[in-house]
Amino acid sequence: MKPSSCSYEVNQFMRVFVDTEFTDFIDCDLISIALVTDDDREFYGERIDFDYQACNAFVREAVLPQLGRYPDRTFTREGLRSALIEWIGQFDGGTFCIDFRTDWDLLVDALNGVPDGWGIELVWDQADKARLELYFRKFGGRHHALHDARALRYAMQGQTPSA
Repeated sequence: MKPSSCSYEVNQFMRVFVDTEFTDFIDCDLISIALVTDDDREFYGERIDFDYQACNAFVREAVLPQLGRYPDRTFTREGLRSALIEWIGQFDGGTFCIDFRTDWDLLVDALNGVPDGWGIELVWDQADKARLELYFRKFGGRHHALHDARALRYAMQGQTPSA
């Protein structure tokens, strides 16, 4: 986690880019989640109590091998909820930016609701796909929630936030 060198006043627009990894599209259970702000503050957490048996073949091949890179960021479902709520508490509100609707559903489920002062924006159509691919070529990590959230933020740099 990087400490913030910027502070935001009340009502100033804050974008938080969210990405998740999950077991399967049908039996959808959160595996990991990342939130990255425009000013580089980050949250990352992996669940230790998701059902491995519910993971589809793609998740077993592409997602699970990437887990464990941040051993101090593992949680039970309830521990993850508490850590997320505490991290989000540093902000007065803003917009969760997602590229896939399931990320929103899993975030809301992890938080047990939408925090006051927060909205959602589906940003996939505004994201610069060339910058997104450049990020992955340069830094790798596709299908790891933290790297994907960082890549989405990178793809949205220079984009004017909607108020």
